[in-house]
Amino acid sequence: MALERLTPIVHQTPLITSATTNKLVGKQVYFKMENQQKTGAFKFRGATYKLMQLSQKELNKGVITASAGNHAQGVAYASSKLGTKATIFMPEETPHAKVNATKSYGANVVLTGETFQEAYEASKKRQLQTGAIYVHPFDDYDIMAGQGTIALEMLKQEDRIDTIIVPIGGGGLISGIAVAAKHVNQNIRVIGVQASEACTMYNTFYDRSNRSLSFSTIAEGINVKEPGKFTSAIVKEYVDEIVTVSDEEIAAAILYMLERNKMLMEGAGAAALAALFKYSRQINSRYCGIIVSGGNMDINTMPTIQQLAKKQNFSA
Repeated sequence: MALERLTPIVHQTPLITSATTNKLVGKQVYFKMENQQKTGAFKFRGATYKLMQLSQKELNKGVITASAGNHAQGVAYASSKLGTKATIFMPEETPHAKVNATKSYGANVVLTGETFQEAYEASKKRQLQTGAIYVHPFDDYDIMAGQGTIALEMLKQEDRIDTIIVPIGGGGLISGIAVAAKHVNQNIRVIGVQASEACTMYNTFYDRSNRSLSFSTIAEGINVKEPGKFTSAIVKEYVDEIVTVSDEEIAAAILYMLERNKMLMEGAGAAALAALFKYSRQINSRYCGIIVSGGNMDINTMPTIQQLAKKQNFSA
């Protein structure tokens, strides 16, 4: 149902391959380019589907949410199309490109807190005061259903894919993809990826503590302190494995994609490729799908990306 409703609205993003990458990792690799989705990230899918489920009475109340950037743009753009007002709480360190883009879609942006969690808590307080409809960035079944259309779309584009590697923040993207992919073929492996300093879903999945995490990462789109309650349960049931990558590995993947495929990926969007490079020998796959979740990177961070990539000593 989500795919049918979203097909006339969202872009069917390209599924591309790269001979250089295939040779490097010894697999046929397919990149699902959600960085070419409307608003530059996959989040437009879930946000739009969620708002489409609201009644006119609910839309008249306006919507409110918190986001590190991409969900904000998705909600803002969907709200402008459906004629409702959106208020978005974003962490103060959100890249300017994401803040400005969110404002350009007509949303009221409130910058507060150092992390997504602080922005989220502030947004929940405002929601209680205003009565606006809350659009959670990941812990919502409609949001997950919207994101899951990516898997259905990519498996129509290439039905030989046997493994899908997905970045994880709060878990909405991988939850939707895992359920949808295994509905099509229960033998498809779904592997999640988190930044090593913000790996709360990884720790939940393997029953480990979050105490030592710094929550400092260039992949701000997946820098989430608390995974979703609903998403955690789905991930436990449907996801096969979760791995972690360092900022250095993410930075190297960003530069690789720029240099070899002329494609810009933000930190979160590069996490799945970084994992493929790091774990290619352990990943038993012939046809591997990589979710490039977004491309909304603040270009001012490029010097940092270059310095981190040098530390990785990556060669392709």
